[in-house]
Amino acid sequence: METQKQGICGLCYHSPGCGVNVHFDEHGKIKKLTPDPDAVMGSVLCPMADSARQIIYSESRIKQPLKRKGPKGKLDFEPISWDQAYEIIAEKMGEIKAAHGPEALGFYAGTGTYERAFKDAFQLGGSEIYLASSILFPYGSPNTFGVGAPCYTSLGVLAPKLTAGCLHTDMFSDVDNSDLIIVWGTDPSTSTPPEMFVRLKRAAEEGARIIVIDPRQTASAKLSESLWVPIRPGSDGALALGLCHILIRDELVDQAFIEDWTLGYDEFREYVRDFSPEVVSEISKIPVKTIEFLAEEIAEAEGASYVMYTGLEYTKSGVQSIRAVMVLWALAGQLDVEGGRCFVPPKNQIHLNKDHQIKTPSYESSIGGDHFPVYAHFCGGEPHANRLPKAILESDPYKIRGLFILGASILTSWPNPVLWQEAFNALDFMVCADLQLTRDAAWADIVLPAATSFEQSSYCFYGNAVRLREKMIDPVGESKSCFSILIGLAHKLGYKDKFPENEMELLDWSLSGTGITRNDLEQAPRHTVRLDPEPMTYRKWETGHLRKDGRPGFETPSGKFEINSTQLKEMGYEGLPKYEESYETPISQAKLTNRYPLILGTGPLKPDMKSCLRAVPDFMEKYPHPTVQMNPKDAEARKIISGDPVVVKTARGNVEMRALVTEDIMRGYVYAPVGGGGPQGTETWRKANVNVLTDLEQFDPISGFPVYKTLLCQVKKKRRRRTIVVQDPTLGCVG
Repeated sequence: METQKQGICGLCYHSPGCGVNVHFDEHGKIKKLTPDPDAVMGSVLCPMADSARQIIYSESRIKQPLKRKGPKGKLDFEPISWDQAYEIIAEKMGEIKAAHGPEALGFYAGTGTYERAFKDAFQLGGSEIYLASSILFPYGSPNTFGVGAPCYTSLGVLAPKLTAGCLHTDMFSDVDNSDLIIVWGTDPSTSTPPEMFVRLKRAAEEGARIIVIDPRQTASAKLSESLWVPIRPGSDGALALGLCHILIRDELVDQAFIEDWTLGYDEFREYVRDFSPEVVSEISKIPVKTIEFLAEEIAEAEGASYVMYTGLEYTKSGVQSIRAVMVLWALAGQLDVEGGRCFVPPKNQIHLNKDHQIKTPSYESSIGGDHFPVYAHFCGGEPHANRLPKAILESDPYKIRGLFILGASILTSWPNPVLWQEAFNALDFMVCADLQLTRDAAWADIVLPAATSFEQSSYCFYGNAVRLREKMIDPVGESKSCFSILIGLAHKLGYKDKFPENEMELLDWSLSGTGITRNDLEQAPRHTVRLDPEPMTYRKWETGHLRKDGRPGFETPSGKFEINSTQLKEMGYEGLPKYEESYETPISQAKLTNRYPLILGTGPLKPDMKSCLRAVPDFMEKYPHPTVQMNPKDAEARKIISGDPVVVKTARGNVEMRALVTEDIMRGYVYAPVGGGGPQGTETWRKANVNVLTDLEQFDPISGFPVYKTLLCQVKKKRRRRTIVVQDPTLGCVG
């Protein structure tokens, strides 16, 4: 008999957790998921939800701990017990510590660890958000790393903290009341959670203008009355500065805000004098009339908001470009007004207790000391992960000898996978834990089976609401949640008292001081407690609602909205949001365009979680091959049609893909998906690791983020010989 139960989706951790109805078959297995509109974030589900059964019960799931049997680089393992796995790990950790010190061991946490209980248990003490795990701190190692090093932190932490003294999540775009919405460098139709695109559709239907600034014509640009503004990748910061130039030139700025609440406006005004519409048009390839139109639209809108993400992060000026957009909104008078970019009322957030979180034993002694100080300052002293290969291979500043990778696939997410493979090969010991075997696992000595969130009890946090996550099914095989894996390790290493015993004990710790108890959650409908929302007020800096001390202003060192950032200057960076051309563009490397005339951008292909779901039959059926999107004009010049095998080349390497010729991408730009190169999926996906095209030495000097969006490339049709012939040695020098 089929049954159903209300729960929380457990497929991805890119959102707090969408409310779902979980349907079970007659054997008690999850059959499908449907929306639960009465739950928090339950009105719409992303396409991954349609493949829930295939993901949870995949034949590729790791079902028990594994020990290396064959050579490194091969997925050759034998099964062992959890006790044996913990025994081997503890023994190796002890050997490394005794011979080389605790700092010779590192830990890398990926998006697979973004389940809320795990985040709250292992967030680094003093970090603004969860990025990496503190599990090695009692062991004595400061060398913990996380996926925040190549993703989200620029937008989510650094830019807003440096400028307005808050996190990205302390703000929101009031798209439900906006009459102008700028979708800038992101595609809400493929993002998780998917609710934003539904809100954009509704806004467009109700008469709001949607403007999409992106090299690709996404679904948002096809909404009613929407406008697509193609932009040369990496020039977003220049456009933002050019729009500021027009606002200042035409006296369309919020003068009262500038005079009373900003730091550095005069210097900024002088700097943007050089960013005339004509200059910015040359940089961005956007017509002058369009640039003038954008500035007028933003200034004159009765509520303008933006939706923004990775398109701005992955360039040399990523943090500064995001800051430039924030400054643009402030100058236009669209900051904290109805329909604008607003601050969340503090009383509309539940502030979970973090007193139990452990601080780094010593950032200065980590491999990241003296590198990326802004990142480390806001991220609890986390050393940047792009320093790992140098530490392992060059002992810079000393050698990392062991590495634990949890819920991540470094070789399919970071630039230069060949270098990372060399680094993995040079390690004395390595552990991987995940749902499936990753490419990284081929170098692991021990592999541990992780569970989905359907297989554990926990809780989810939604800003003004907390909900218990009920376990829907027993773990598949001997898999364990990431939380349980590390708590078991802490027990084995003798410091179990440093962490909560289980998720419910952690929940009690986290709720301490909030006025909410676990019993409240257990008794509440859908096990959810929400705060009654405080009436919305605006321009909160005037009333002391943005500072912890209750004084007017912003939570920045100056108390002002810092156009010229105090902290950036103190740490040796430029304080103004200045634009800098990326390392490898048609402007900065004009000579390269002879060989590489196209601009390459890389990013996700939804629905997926990068390399995690390549083995899902639904995905393989719909996307049997990795495809590179290109404009018809570029394809015609190369005699390429959709479906043709092609080779994408950069100065670093090449990958084979299939062409997808479409008008939905601007001329001169191509887009290739990440997630290939792992051991899962079709043969063409397994061979197509787009990161062989990228460069670990190209990064934003503030955030350390890799440059994924502005690389020069060439796309050529793949030539195929009909036969393969062994060379005849009798030909000699004649051949």
